[in-house]
Amino acid sequence: MSTGRSSSQAGTLARLGFADAQRAGQLLADPALAGLVDPLDDVFRDGLPDALGAVADPDLALLSLVRLMESLRASEPRRRDEEDGPGAEVRGLLAAMRHPGPARDRMLAVLGASTALADHLVAHPEHWRSVAHAAPVEVDDRVHDVVAAVRDRGEDTAYDALRIAYRRNLLGIAALDLTAPDAVEELPRTAAALADLAQAALEGALVIAREQVGEQADACDFAVIGMGKTGGRELNYVSDVDVIFVAEPRDGVEEAVAMAAGTALATQLMRACSTSTGQGTLWPVDAALRPEGKNGPLVRTVESHRAYYERWAKTWEFQALLKARVVAGDRDLGEAYLGALRPMVWQAASRENFIEDVQAMRRRVEQHVPAAEADRQLKLGPGGLRDVEFSVQLLQLVHGRTDEALRSGTTLEALDALARGGYVGRDDAAVLDSSYRLLRTLEHRIQLYRLRRTHLMPTGDADLRRLGRALGHRSDAAKAVVDQWQKQAREVRRIHERLFYRPLLAAVARLSSSDARLGPEAARDRLSALGFRDPAGAIRHLEALTSGVSRRAAIQRTLLPVMLGWFADEADPDGGLLAFRKVSEELGSTHWYLRLLRDEGSSAERLAHILARSRYAADLLVGAPEAVAMLGEAGGLRPLPREDLVRRMTAAAGRQDDPDKAVRTARGLRRQELFRVAAADLRGELDLQEVGVALTDLTAALVEAALAVARRVVEQRHGDLVTRILVVGMGRLGGREVAYGSDADVLFVHDPLPGADEGVAQDQALEVVQELRRLLGSAGPDPQLGLDADLRPEGKNGPLVRSLASYRAYYERWSLTWESQALLRADPIAGDAELGEEFVRLVDPLRWPSEGLSESQVREIRTLKARMEAERLPRGADPKAHFKLGRGGLSDVEWTVQLLQMKHAHELPGLRTTSTLPALAAVEEAELLPADHVAALREAWTLASRLRNAAVLYRGKPVDSVPSDLRVADGVGRILGLEPGSGAELAQTYRRVARHARTVTELDFYGTR
Repeated sequence: MSTGRSSSQAGTLARLGFADAQRAGQLLADPALAGLVDPLDDVFRDGLPDALGAVADPDLALLSLVRLMESLRASEPRRRDEEDGPGAEVRGLLAAMRHPGPARDRMLAVLGASTALADHLVAHPEHWRSVAHAAPVEVDDRVHDVVAAVRDRGEDTAYDALRIAYRRNLLGIAALDLTAPDAVEELPRTAAALADLAQAALEGALVIAREQVGEQADACDFAVIGMGKTGGRELNYVSDVDVIFVAEPRDGVEEAVAMAAGTALATQLMRACSTSTGQGTLWPVDAALRPEGKNGPLVRTVESHRAYYERWAKTWEFQALLKARVVAGDRDLGEAYLGALRPMVWQAASRENFIEDVQAMRRRVEQHVPAAEADRQLKLGPGGLRDVEFSVQLLQLVHGRTDEALRSGTTLEALDALARGGYVGRDDAAVLDSSYRLLRTLEHRIQLYRLRRTHLMPTGDADLRRLGRALGHRSDAAKAVVDQWQKQAREVRRIHERLFYRPLLAAVARLSSSDARLGPEAARDRLSALGFRDPAGAIRHLEALTSGVSRRAAIQRTLLPVMLGWFADEADPDGGLLAFRKVSEELGSTHWYLRLLRDEGSSAERLAHILARSRYAADLLVGAPEAVAMLGEAGGLRPLPREDLVRRMTAAAGRQDDPDKAVRTARGLRRQELFRVAAADLRGELDLQEVGVALTDLTAALVEAALAVARRVVEQRHGDLVTRILVVGMGRLGGREVAYGSDADVLFVHDPLPGADEGVAQDQALEVVQELRRLLGSAGPDPQLGLDADLRPEGKNGPLVRSLASYRAYYERWSLTWESQALLRADPIAGDAELGEEFVRLVDPLRWPSEGLSESQVREIRTLKARMEAERLPRGADPKAHFKLGRGGLSDVEWTVQLLQMKHAHELPGLRTTSTLPALAAVEEAELLPADHVAALREAWTLASRLRNAAVLYRGKPVDSVPSDLRVADGVGRILGLEPGSGAELAQTYRRVARHARTVTELDFYGTR
């Protein structure tokens, strides 16, 4: 060992990489290493210390070597006379370790990388030759070796013999892996060898199973199908081994008897691998990928498998079959299984629910990772192994049905085939290949240390240092390996996000020559697989967005590979892409828009999801594209208070002389604000009550601004008005529960000024109201707002507007109970504030009657409700699915609550509210209904209201019933947070909830209990 003039042995060892140089010096002098440490090591620098300095953990390697030599020497005195005994083993190991060469390198590499394998060598020191003389082994030879060890096991138990043979083979694989010139390049060969060893162990376990099952095993032919990384010949050092079992009756054996025999064999095989003995365990054998998962039979016939996959299998189950291969048992039976199922794998992309399944699979890929692990995950984290594997497998499913070259079960082989076929870019494929190899190599080195299953990067300095040195880092190895990993993860995530979509752009735009260029048919196939129902239309939109050499086109070419993925996550990617094209064309090269898309990544993502999730929001934005700026503002989706809305709309309208232009300007602002509310709702930033309040404020503000314009018009004709005017909100508007498709139920009230002619005042008020309705009902930039005054006294037969005195006279003399009930939701929304207070004072005694309701009034309300149910439900409507008038719908809940309000509000102030949910809360607090009844009513009202809003958001127009079209139901369900493909569940859920509410209505409204 060479030292400088001032270098001590400890200093030299520290420079060689020993963390505890003093202890290393002591171990080098240990008698167990006699014959291995040469005094001339200092001179030639080819001795043991320098060799130890080349491994991942020199301290661990040295300590493990001392233990191994002690283990060998411990038995030497007892068997000196045996030429091939421990003495020979010691001499052989000394000869292998004394001089530089592959044998020494392999021994020290294994001892310095794995405490678990070092422990095995100490327990079985004769296995050092498996390390020193390691060589590649063909799978058949490996199977023969393990099976022979199980059958000729001497004094060992069958389970122990299997484990000892497995570890002996594992030593050789690790030795070659750890001493390869380039560990990352070696990765595929190592993973394949590990899968072959698992195959050998499964064959050995099957031998044990047959012994234990006995004659019963002869009742069936039995095969084991390798799945996952075992099937793909890309296994980890420590991993569950995924399998599927298949069996067939032998001649003359009933199927039930054969399946019982097959189940016994499978059970014993799994036990042989997973049971912990004095020699440890192998790994769990996981059969959960079988039909019906853990709830299904452990073993099936080929025909039973075929029937399941033809009728019931989901896309992810066909995805799993990509890697299926025969690994143990009867080869002919296994090939029959593969022959029956493989054709179905390549038809999966044409199955009815493929798109929904793919989107659900993508969400599973991005499943929640525990917060404590998120930054350490090699497999499930962003840029992890699952990103690469999922991308490759999905592209195989989409394009493999027409290109057999893609049908490989091995990730890297499939990735190479995709690149050669032009389905992914060559540069992207090269980066993914190298990243995947690195991530798997990191995973292998981490698992190898203790032979424990893990996918987490370590956090301890010593562990990171060992890992870094294992990958060749010597200067600050811990930091270097973390930097290397994080850089590769970022690259994987970046490429994963565009891997599906960038080749689509290359099909329509000029990109670099290294990019994949899909043909028209392949581009359409991929777009269809991603959920686009009009692939040809989508290609036209992409061409329009990316053609040319403008700055806008360049930015779009950069953004669209990612945005297409966001569109594809939603129910209507076609609509999202079309709306994005329209918005982009409208804004052209507007500087702020391009900057928003390019620099505000979250803004582009928000925009894509909103446009593809909601036709209503998309239509609003296409008509007011400048509203997209909200997505880039801090708090940009927070609804404005009513006062701000009134001020903005009134000011904007006041700047226009023409009344139609004035109100159109205010309605343009309403359109922007509707988009703000819809976008916030779609992103889950508002709950149902907040949406109702925001839409109510928006409606009230527009009516206020338009009323000011209408007053101005009439004043220009007749001079100053001689009456005060008020608009009172009724129904959902008065209850601050406006929905997206709601008209505005109102009453119009006026009050002549002192000394004014009542006839003139009435005429002026009517003229103002008529002008107001004309201005709001005409075509404009926003959805029309109809003002419905049918709840006024005498309904459509009564005057459109009345004076306060006329209302007073009518209510005192003619008012019916239902009219008092309608006033429960009366709330002034626009016009003269003092007149609003006077109107409220007028109607409060009617809606909160001081003595409650008489029995005859209760009967009157119940009779009217029953008549409505019989007469007002539209022809052909399903009473179990209609949101408003159906059984258990909004009307049932509201009438039940309102009856209680009119009966008890005179003594319970909490009931004096115009809103349904606060009234229900007051009912619950006062214990007027059982808590479970209140919960049923609340759930039904909330679900119906949310469904009605979500249906408008998805379709862009009002919807009265639960959608019967499963595609529409799926879109509505996604807005409510359901998984893709949950459309059928939507109707079932609504019917169940409505049925409970109807039961409560019959008990508590109609009084049937």
